[in-house]
Parts: sequence; C-alpha cells; structure tokens
Amino acid sequence: MLIRHELEELPALGEPLHLALGVFDGLHLGHQAVVARAVAAAQNDGGLAGVLTFDPHPIRVIAPSKAPSSLLETLDHKACICASLGVQLIVPLHFDAAMAQMQAGDFIARLCAAPVRTIAVGEDWRFGHRRAGDVAMLVEAAGRHGFRLEAVPPVMFDGDRISSTRIRQAIHDGNLDEAQRMLGRRYSVIGPVVAGAKLGRQLGFPTANVHTGNLQLPPDGVWAVHAIDSTGHSWPAAANLGTRPTVDGSKRVLEVHLLDFSGDLYDSPLEVVFETQLRKERKFDGLESLGAQICADVQAAREALA
Repeated sequence: MLIRHELEELPALGEPLHLALGVFDGLHLGHQAVVARAVAAAQNDGGLAGVLTFDPHPIRVIAPSKAPSSLLETLDHKACICASLGVQLIVPLHFDAAMAQMQAGDFIARLCAAPVRTIAVGEDWRFGHRRAGDVAMLVEAAGRHGFRLEAVPPVMFDGDRISSTRIRQAIHDGNLDEAQRMLGRRYSVIGPVVAGAKLGRQLGFPTANVHTGNLQLPPDGVWAVHAIDSTGHSWPAAANLGTRPTVDGSKRVLEVHLLDFSGDLYDSPLEVVFETQLRKERKFDGLESLGAQICADVQAAREALA
C-alpha cells in the first residue's frame, strides 16, 4: 500500500490515478460502492486505484460540537480495509483550519496537477469551503481537467441509506448483526496492546489490554471474539469490556484472553472482532467468585466460537 500525505506528492507517482474521495468513516457498503468504481477503473484503464480521505474527521474541525464522539476505525484500520478492497494508494490529507478555508475549485485544481483519470464520489458528497463543492461542480471540472466522474448513489438498508451514524448507533445498542449487514463484515476494532493491572494473569487468565481510544464500542460485558495478531493469525478469545466493578475500576477497558495462546503481545496491534455477547458486566463478591466466572466465560466463548 502506497501512502502519500500531500496533494503535491501525487504527480511524482508517475502513473494515472483513479481516486475515490470521501471521509469514509467505517468504509461501509455505501463507501465500498464508491471505492469499487475507482478500483474497477484502474483495472480497466491501468494506473493506481486510490482512496483520498481526511484525518481528522472534518466535522471535528469545522463544527466540533456536532462531531461524533466516536469513530468506526482508526486511519491504520481504514488502510487495511482499503487494501482488502483492491486499493493500492491511500492519501490521508491532514484536515485543519487552513484546509477548511480552501475553495472547492482550488482543491480540485491542486488535485488535478497529478494525472487524475477517474474521480469517484457519493452523489451527495460536498467539499471545499462552506461545502460549496458538489457533483455539479465536479461535472464541470471533469470537462476542464479531463477526468471521468463516477457519482455513486447511496446503498440502502431496510429502506434507508446506509450511514456511519446508523452503524454507530447499531453498535452502541449491541445490534452487531445489523451493523454487519451495513458494513459487509463483522465489526472490529484495532489498537495497541498496553500494560494493564495484570489481574487476569493472577487469576490464571492473562489478558491483552487493548487501547481503543475514541473508537465506537458495543455494550459492556463479556464477548466471544476473534483476536487477530500482527501476523494475521486469528485466535478465538474471550473479551471483557467495561469498568471492572469487582475491583472498583472506573476506566472503561477492553481486555482480551486469547484461547490456547502463549506469548508477548505488548506494543503490537491487535484486532478484536466482536462475535457474540455472552453476558452483561456485573460485580462479584470477590476475586474467587470472579475467577470462577471467568473460567465459565472462557468455556462459553470456546463453545460459541467452535
């Protein structure tokens, strides 16, 4: 996967570019329909299939009070999903106050200094200062700059368009099957494994404490999950998500016990794929009761993932 962070870096790639443009929070089926147009164009005409996106989410700069409190994936996770879709290039442009002031026409002119042959967008995509850029502007720009425009209609689910907002709500509510149907995959989060209190190790069930930042998480409780390590190996696992009330915890954490695993995962990324919620989080009388429940949870996870 090629990664470029500035528009001015694109001409040096020396190949025709077929780009999907958008924020793409979650890369759901609607986003994938846009990306697929760029990938198909590159396959048919030659050149690089790319995704041009923005980091952080523009709404966090333009109207922070209206920004979602959580996102559906990190930038690195987005790049991994893009690669699985056939994308060869990702351009995560840093979105700041200066970019928010950029006129739509200036943005397209700077972009088209590179050999852009295809631009794919959702048909309602808006861009540029005060969101003045739209598909009508891109149609005019296509004739002037010589690229082909692919304006893609929304993908629908249960009578409404698929959106990142709908998916976040479904995950928040624990409707992961519904989220899967909109994402086209099971929902997962990726984060580095960081040091924890090592309580699980004391109880005989060592866990990987996964840092999740501001990612959207499902309801607290014990989950049967798959954990995918940095080599791509997938392990069945039991995960506890919550504040650990038995030990008077206050911070929400995601702890993952990989079944039949031994090794060191510290500082490595771990992807956690949520499969089935086994139970809600609750407070136990003490560590002995907690240890007995963890043993039962691990067995339940093993059976659920068999």
